[in-house]
Amino acid sequence: MKQSLQLRTSQHLALTPQLQQSIRLLQLSTLELHQELEQILSDNPMLERVDDPLDHSVRLLADGAISINNPTTDDSSAADNTNTDNASSQASTDGADNAETAGANDSEWSFDDVARTTKAPEDDDARPQLEAHHVTLREHLLEQMRLTVRERRDRALVELVIDALDDNGYLEEALEDIHARLPEELAIELEELTIALKLVQSFEPAGVGARHAAECLSLQIRRLPKVALVTRRMALVIVEQHLTLFAQRDYSKLKKALDCDDEDLREAQAVIRQCHPHPGALFASDASDYVVPDVIVKRTKQGWQVALNHDVMPRLRVNALYATILKQNKGEGSLTSQLQEARWLIKNMRQRFDTILRVAQAIVDRQRNFFTHGAVAMRPLVLREIA
Repeated sequence: MKQSLQLRTSQHLALTPQLQQSIRLLQLSTLELHQELEQILSDNPMLERVDDPLDHSVRLLADGAISINNPTTDDSSAADNTNTDNASSQASTDGADNAETAGANDSEWSFDDVARTTKAPEDDDARPQLEAHHVTLREHLLEQMRLTVRERRDRALVELVIDALDDNGYLEEALEDIHARLPEELAIELEELTIALKLVQSFEPAGVGARHAAECLSLQIRRLPKVALVTRRMALVIVEQHLTLFAQRDYSKLKKALDCDDEDLREAQAVIRQCHPHPGALFASDASDYVVPDVIVKRTKQGWQVALNHDVMPRLRVNALYATILKQNKGEGSLTSQLQEARWLIKNMRQRFDTILRVAQAIVDRQRNFFTHGAVAMRPLVLREIA
């Protein structure tokens, strides 16, 4: 076997992680994009939704209290939106600017900016706002909180618990997990969250804030009026200890376990059937679901114009609290890396929607006769013409 040295020339293309992410995000559908973002948001604490009320609107005040602000009305957010108007408007008109050189602040960039600047001029056939406001479970609980809780810190804790509830009114996430995700600088004890949960469980509808079905039914049974003490106790024992037998309608084993007769069991059963296993579902909206487009085409005096649909555009930013802590403490390598990844994602998301807008406008310009005269005026169009 003979060994030798050889020289060889070759070419290869190396894509940076940022560019790879940009290409992958561009290829995702809207549904896949939101699924991807949910995974990224759960893995990267430096990234947040602007309208996420649980994880990212907690603030530490100078007096040691904590506060939960509404990000959508925050003054600093409004200022950031103003700063990015020019960059987004330029991208929507000529599409010549590269996303990496846009003048926006990546750490606090909001997709509302693009939606606002690319909105087509209003015309006479604009859709009227006919849908009435529907009170959600969260709004209903927050209203009760405002009437019963006075201290700002206590309100913030109760709101944290409310925001962790699912649509059925259940707290599926353990309090320990919620506590672990809160910044240590807030100095929130687990016992404080437990007290806040107990307060939420006292709100209407009865059963809200339960962590499982047995607790949900138990909370409701304890608040039912005009129930005999013996019957109430038996109903509580059934839901807390023998709920599986009750669900399977194995009444013979139930009577044996409870040491009761048929009449007592029927009375306890009647009490349980007054309860609602999903109390939050009472506030569910019956509104129909529709396909939400990525872009909206409207006819204006200037012709057919394309505007991005802000309903499908996630509003992301870097968590200001974590970023400030990282800056003050100089941070660890992992947190610094997550901060950079968050900024990359925000920039790549902006580039995705800028590209969608430019491609959609190019297609509409090519097929403007189709929009005016119908399918008979459709022109052939291949991918390389758009590229």
